[in-house]
Amino acid sequence: MEPKSPSKVKLSVMGFKRWKRVLKVFTFGFLILLSCIGVYLAFNFVKARNVLESSYYTVVVDCGSTGTRVNVFEWEKGGLVNQGLPYLVHSYPDYSTKSPLWRNSCHYHCMQTEPGLDKFVGNASGVRASLKPLIAWAEQMVPHERHGDTPIIVLATAGLRRLAAEDARQVLDDVEIVVRGHSFVYNKNWIRVLTGKEEAYYGWVALNYKLGSLGNSLKASTFGLLDLGGSSLQVVVEVAVENDNENVMTSNIGSTDHKILAYSLPAFGLNEAFDRTVVMLSQNQTDRGNTTNRFELRHPCLSSDFVQNYTCFGCPMPNVTDLEHSESPTHKSQFSLTYLIGDPNWEQCKELVRAAAMNYSGSDQSQQMVGRNCKANSSPYGGSNMLNLMAVAHHSGRFHALSGFFVVYDMLNLSPRASVTEIWEKGEQLCSRSLTELSSISQRQTYAGQSCFRLPYVASIIEDSLCLGNAEIVFGPGDVSWTLGAALIHGLDSIETPASISTIKDMKIFSSPVSLFVLLLFLLFVVYCSQIKLPMLGRKVADVGVSLPSFVHPRRRQT
Repeated sequence: MEPKSPSKVKLSVMGFKRWKRVLKVFTFGFLILLSCIGVYLAFNFVKARNVLESSYYTVVVDCGSTGTRVNVFEWEKGGLVNQGLPYLVHSYPDYSTKSPLWRNSCHYHCMQTEPGLDKFVGNASGVRASLKPLIAWAEQMVPHERHGDTPIIVLATAGLRRLAAEDARQVLDDVEIVVRGHSFVYNKNWIRVLTGKEEAYYGWVALNYKLGSLGNSLKASTFGLLDLGGSSLQVVVEVAVENDNENVMTSNIGSTDHKILAYSLPAFGLNEAFDRTVVMLSQNQTDRGNTTNRFELRHPCLSSDFVQNYTCFGCPMPNVTDLEHSESPTHKSQFSLTYLIGDPNWEQCKELVRAAAMNYSGSDQSQQMVGRNCKANSSPYGGSNMLNLMAVAHHSGRFHALSGFFVVYDMLNLSPRASVTEIWEKGEQLCSRSLTELSSISQRQTYAGQSCFRLPYVASIIEDSLCLGNAEIVFGPGDVSWTLGAALIHGLDSIETPASISTIKDMKIFSSPVSLFVLLLFLLFVVYCSQIKLPMLGRKVADVGVSLPSFVHPRRRQT
């Protein structure tokens, strides 16, 4: 075999060295790039872990009877170490929030869409139109990097509770489709209808958490809750001892147990009560119109210039020939053209309102209320018409009146500790005003005409239905809702707290780039070692003896 010439060997060695230098430069540059990526990933991972260890978010959507609302809560872990409760860093919306959904000069249920979801049975587009802007707003409130570990809870109240089970399920299925299209964490079990008792309990937890009376080892007084909505009334108070009453439950939030009495009264909401007054008036008034199904009702709690079409459920049929033989069940239970006319009369209004507050619906309310008063109510837990809360209240230094109560207080510009007597007096003054004047002081123009009904109704609920005429009642805080209690309990009841869930999710998020980074480093190490090892192999082979033959110039060859 003819040996290779020295020039060829030299060229091959030089080419190998040149490629070796190129590979080294490429490897060094690639190593710097990987190092930068690794530093970036490590920095973001540590930053995210620090955030997770300090705070987390919860989004709660309240599907009420009058509208759908959203709240965003930011929590800090370990804020209340002794009580075992997180610290509420911030809640949204607040008074600094700017949004098209935020009402001017609004202090209650501001971030909402109307009407309630119970009006959208079989109407998926209506559900979407109600929820989408609320969830989009919540996504703006929660930092983008936290969307993937922030739970969204959608809870419906009285509006969906009164629907048939299959109708409520259909609405919730449409809700789930909307929620699924956004970036928050959700679970099918987090989209449901609350029981009345749950709603009342969440409200009590929210109030006492906000006022710092939960989990206090010194057994400080808790505060009673009065929460008036559009369809229902929630009443919660701590009681002395537990008994066989089905509405008594034990709350173990924090380090101290509390036995509380929780009621949700579905017929006592502002809208339900007003509807009941219309039914009562329809049973008493004989002027039922003439030639159509429209009939006129004169309401003593409406101003003289009030005129409005009204759908009356439960009103008796007018004496109209063409409707007497109607087979439609709808015509037997409601009128699409009931005509409400204001006919203000303060004394009649008070009597009508008291009957509604006591949940009477007969034609002669004055006779039904004879002997019905708090002193005559022997049962501390009340019957079907009243609750004597003062007879059972324990560890409740005072009651806080929220939601609808707070709206009335705010409209009347009362002091936070206004007495029932002041409400009656202010109500009488306000009810003498025209609809135009009422609209100028009401935040909700839709219900401005019913203001004169709502004022005495709130006073009658406190005085007649709940027997709290002599109790200390504080209106507000205006920013407390049962949604805060739901968010708090959701975090405490979860097997994994939202923060720990967040950590796991972030580990999953970062596991892919971290694993890729480690894999690339390993491959780089293999490639680098292989480049270093190749020339070493050449030397080892030469040392073994498989060397190139020596070259001797012909002229120097010995003869």
